[in-house]
Amino acid sequence: EVQLVESGVVLVQPGGSLILACTASGLFLDDFTIGWFLHTPEKWREGVLCIHSDASAYYIDSVKGRFTISRDNSNNTAYLLMNTLRPENTAVYYCATEKLPYGCTSGAFRFWGQGTQVTVSS
Repeated sequence: EVQLVESGVVLVQPGGSLILACTASGLFLDDFTIGWFLHTPEKWREGVLCIHSDASAYYIDSVKGRFTISRDNSNNTAYLLMNTLRPENTAVYYCATEKLPYGCTSGAFRFWGQGTQVTVSS
């Protein structure tokens, strides 16, 4: 059985940083595309960024230069590093994984974490 378990700080002030972690069991993440998606009442699981097994990456424009994905294959964990956070980054963030050659569309991913509510507020 494949499971993705998310963890991370959930409340941060504007301008701050946080790291979300996504630990997998039942598969090896280095063979898979990893995606992070956000969910709000207005945006249903919008792709924020994805990294493929060949290290090619997709980012939405609003997070370029501020958000990064990294992998720790020894721990089978992926991380979302979020810097210079803004109130509009408040959302539920989901990690997901799938074997994909390209793309960052939520419908293409079978395996999902439980979601983490991130609130950016003073």
